[in-house]
Amino acid sequence: MYNPSIAILGAGAIGQLIYHQLVKAQLSPYFITRGKTQEKQVLTLTHLDGQETQSTAALHCITSSGTHESKCLLPDKTQLLIVCVKSYQVKDALKAVISQLALSCHILLLHNGLGPHLEVEPLLQGRGLSLATTSQGAFRQGTWRLKQTGTGITQIGHFSGPLMPSALKQILLGAIPSSEWCEPILPFLWQKLAINAAINPLTAIEDCPNGALAAPQYEQEICDIVTELVDVAMATGVELNELALTNRVYSVIELTSANFSSMHQDVANKRRTEIDSINGYIVERAKEHGLTAKVNLSLLNRIKAIEADYLV
Repeated sequence: MYNPSIAILGAGAIGQLIYHQLVKAQLSPYFITRGKTQEKQVLTLTHLDGQETQSTAALHCITSSGTHESKCLLPDKTQLLIVCVKSYQVKDALKAVISQLALSCHILLLHNGLGPHLEVEPLLQGRGLSLATTSQGAFRQGTWRLKQTGTGITQIGHFSGPLMPSALKQILLGAIPSSEWCEPILPFLWQKLAINAAINPLTAIEDCPNGALAAPQYEQEICDIVTELVDVAMATGVELNELALTNRVYSVIELTSANFSSMHQDVANKRRTEIDSINGYIVERAKEHGLTAKVNLSLLNRIKAIEADYLV
């Protein structure tokens, strides 16, 4: 059986979920993580039906030297690097490992928001880059204990450089449930961005679960967020259906009504949010094309003000 060397950069909820799915498909992925951690680690996944599975992962740690340069020793011939860190960590995390990856190693970004795909392109030196988005749900009950909270679709597609080898693509699509190859991928990422741009900041600001946004007082703001995004996407060459996208946002609000968004959780736990790659990305692209995105800018500023109260 073809068993490519696959590395997962970042051991958060989605990184661990993808790891478990690859292992179930009889693959042997390994983690790249930050800090001084043991070389082997037992991971536990609680499935939707309550059943538990365990597997032992190999860990390769990024360590910072006294000169603040991050280094990491990786196995030879890694064929695929799946990047699952926070959006604001992508560039630095990739810089710490890229020199040890063969030029034939394909890079796959899987994170919230947009923007890092443009930041990392100059680092890749001709390596292939693919992008992905997933609506699978999971949260960490402990550092290495994961609970799956929902199934969902994972969409993957090519962005730049050499294409992902066909055999690797088929392995990935076979391992990740309900995954599909999408060309072009950017429209799907813009659609996911609309959902995040509407739900994440509002739930963080209002300190509420997703379902609360179905209330009439948020309707105009949600519609304005989507309208601005559709206009900006169009300026970048991506055409979206505004009505369908707005309906999709409300569908997600309903389907995840009891859930708390990742940005709500970040604010509740006084962590840096991913606002720059969500509403911030819309604002930046709007500026580039001479457009205004007033509602998204307002949300960006409000979240930044909240962060300023607790981030040093």
